[in-house]
Amino acid sequence: MTAALSIIVVNYNTGRLLPDMFAALDRAANGIDMRCILVDNASSDDSMAVLRDSFPHQLVLANESNVGFGRANNQALPYVDGGYVLLLNTDAFVAPDTLSATIEYMESHPECGVLGVRLIGRDGVLQPCCRYFPTPLNVFLARTGLGRFFPWVRMVDDMDWDHASVRECDWVPGCYYLVRREVIDKVGLFDPRYFLYYEEVDHCRRVKDAGWKVVFYPHTSVVHIGGESAKSVGELTEGGRQISALQIESELLYFRKHHGRLGLALHMVLVSLGDLVLAAKALVRGRGVAAIAGCRQHARTVWRLLRQTRYAVQPTR
Repeated sequence: MTAALSIIVVNYNTGRLLPDMFAALDRAANGIDMRCILVDNASSDDSMAVLRDSFPHQLVLANESNVGFGRANNQALPYVDGGYVLLLNTDAFVAPDTLSATIEYMESHPECGVLGVRLIGRDGVLQPCCRYFPTPLNVFLARTGLGRFFPWVRMVDDMDWDHASVRECDWVPGCYYLVRREVIDKVGLFDPRYFLYYEEVDHCRRVKDAGWKVVFYPHTSVVHIGGESAKSVGELTEGGRQISALQIESELLYFRKHHGRLGLALHMVLVSLGDLVLAAKALVRGRGVAAIAGCRQHARTVWRLLRQTRYAVQPTR
């Protein structure tokens, strides 16, 4: 029988989470005809042993090296069948009604191409899960904390609403990312240039450009820990907050792709200005030399990655 739902899971050093993730999926099956394709990105923990010993029936694609989140998801596409594809993180645990409720919504709303759900942490705190597209300006305002002075600018993570209503949005996080198979057939899945971060932002933009809606569905929740795989890869830089070098690179690639050379140039100007603002804040608040040096290091990392990506057209890995 053709599976109605194909679930793609990319694993990187999160073997300890796999039993809970699969247990949650089993509780949510509710008669749904589904199959799971797990892609392991050369984990160095006991992930493969866990899969071999506890889940021998699962289809596992084992990479010899870490190819990144987007490429790993793309690898699973030849094994996908049925009408829907769910991208699920190993640190995202579905509720018993999540699969049935979200598929039912998609069945009833053919204009919906991608659907995300309410995300909460283990502490029950709501996480950003219905987001606006990043721009050079709103990224700058969020990083520097100056957004409150520009209330008319749509920030990427706008949390000032009740999150209780179904609503169309720009993009939803990839930890629970339900996609109509027809969408993948038309626009593909992820741009392989993004090693980590911005894959779903870019994909949602292409989905919307093709005429489908991206929808936030709040009537079920997924518990999301967040950042478990990212802890194992990518240097961190201090620039007011910790930002992965991988995130910086993906941001550069995204702005060049969707905002052109002028948009990328504006982003670089605002990055430099942002580092100056954060360094000034650190100086005024007496945070010490380390905080100021972190701003300088962030700026150097961004400019280095701009050169290494040949001005944001080519990934470094």
